[in-house]
Amino acid sequence: MRNTKTLTFEQHSHANKWLTYFTSGQNRQTLPLFTSLINVVFSYDPVGYLPYNYLLFTDTREPLVEVAAQLLCITLDNSSFLSNDQPSSPTSKTFLSLPGDDCPNLFINYLSRIHRDDDFNILLRGFCRLLNNPLIQTYLPGSCKKIGFYQELLILFWKFCDRNKKFLYYVLKSSEVLDLLVPILYFLNDARSDTAKIGLMHIGVFILLLLSGERNFGVRLNKPYVTRIPMDIPVFTGTHADLLIIVFHKIIVSAHQRLQPLYDCLLTIIVNISPYLKTLSMVSSNKLLHLLEAFSSPWFLLAAPDNHHLVFFLLEAFNNLIQYQFDGNANLVYTIIRKRQVFFALSNLATDSPTIAKLSTKNSNAPSASSKKNVDSSESKQTIFQTPLKSVGDGEPQLNKDFAQQLSLNSAGLMTSAMTTTLAETPSIHKMTERTLAASPNMESNQRQRSGTNNDGSAPPSPSASPSSPTTASPMHFHQTDNSLWSPTSEWVQSWKGKLPLQTIMRLLQVLVPQVEKICMDRGLTDESEIIKFLQHGTLVGLLPVPHPILIRKYQPNSGTVMWFRTYMWGVIYLRNVDPPIWYDTDVKLFEIQRV
Repeated sequence: MRNTKTLTFEQHSHANKWLTYFTSGQNRQTLPLFTSLINVVFSYDPVGYLPYNYLLFTDTREPLVEVAAQLLCITLDNSSFLSNDQPSSPTSKTFLSLPGDDCPNLFINYLSRIHRDDDFNILLRGFCRLLNNPLIQTYLPGSCKKIGFYQELLILFWKFCDRNKKFLYYVLKSSEVLDLLVPILYFLNDARSDTAKIGLMHIGVFILLLLSGERNFGVRLNKPYVTRIPMDIPVFTGTHADLLIIVFHKIIVSAHQRLQPLYDCLLTIIVNISPYLKTLSMVSSNKLLHLLEAFSSPWFLLAAPDNHHLVFFLLEAFNNLIQYQFDGNANLVYTIIRKRQVFFALSNLATDSPTIAKLSTKNSNAPSASSKKNVDSSESKQTIFQTPLKSVGDGEPQLNKDFAQQLSLNSAGLMTSAMTTTLAETPSIHKMTERTLAASPNMESNQRQRSGTNNDGSAPPSPSASPSSPTTASPMHFHQTDNSLWSPTSEWVQSWKGKLPLQTIMRLLQVLVPQVEKICMDRGLTDESEIIKFLQHGTLVGLLPVPHPILIRKYQPNSGTVMWFRTYMWGVIYLRNVDPPIWYDTDVKLFEIQRV
């Protein structure tokens, strides 16, 4: 039973006077307050030196750190200066785009001016220490104190990266960026099936989307993953990129349908990092092919007007890996050869009206139009994974789920709370990102050698003309479209089928499949390791099409994510402060409180 009760958070029709004064120049204590809050949060070490110290002594500092983190989140939000009754006014739009130096909010101003590496090092180490705290494993069970304000830390990290680009670039240059990646992936995997943690899932994905827009992040992912944390994922030997792909696959195939708006974001992250991944394990290669096999099935492609976008994203990732990192990805090439029928079926997808009508009839399963309207249109994406397709990596042993649950986050988080808050609508990936060309001199020379072409001085194709861009016949996102009134047509299928970037993969199959079949017959090979060893010594120099430019989709600030973060931030703060009942007799309009 779910009981929804509308409560209040003060959504004024005018600016919040207290926050406006507290963060403006009228308050002469803004600088010492800002530095004090920063020092309180990032100098906190919940573990200490003695095991079980939190059982022997009362930690009086943790409540202070939690409040300091929440206060920083609030003061670094621009809403205190905005007029909510005129959201479309020119003043509001202009203010949202003001840089930190011009912002009347001095907390944002001070944050944007931090520039010393020593200060960045303190901040980054603080984030890593606190976010990794729930993952600490020792020989003495339960000997380390576990914090519960990790959501506030993720909000702070987002605001720090968004308001201070120098800090973002410092994080990306540092090898410690992987110490942030692992706990974020842990939180995502842990929260994927918990409806109370929808917000945590979103902010984790948004942070990874922000980081994936930079080349250094993709390069760092090639570091081997050796630190094992308890997650119910297949055991593998590989890199941090393998960990990311496996967790993303787990989210898509086993998460609940309210996470459907994140599918585009998850695949965009994979596309952004794909040109820089030197080698993928067999497990992660199978996971990628499993996603393509599911998303490219005809009944799924015809179920909603934008389902084909997911296929475009995956094909673009495969093309990046083949064109730029072919030498080290024999596992992926072998998996593509083994699953080549998926690409052949996609290339031969029927476009005639009778076949499309027949497949559409199978999709409907005869539900009435009125019942369709009451069902979330995103269910079409969820049902495809209710019977997961079998792949080589799926049968590998998994970590003990009970052990993983023992190390799950403590009761201070939202997971064990009986209340959740609603969130603002998630913006579409097209509004959240902008497409830019990324070029690396080393990669350019490598790709010219592989394709056997010379630089003729011609300009590279623009991002909008890239064949692998999921251009749309329908610009609307699937959850904004009334699927009960939509049906696929032959013209619609033809409008995007001809743009599928299959040339590189089909050429690879045309060259390598006969070679693999011949060596298997000549040597009588039945072991896949021997075939992979053969592929490792193979080459496609001069055989592949001219390499496409690397297209990166970088996060761009937009009103949709600003509103989403504001709603999520206040929802977290509300639920973290229900005892004592400081919100009693209030009238929240920013979100709804749902009692599960």
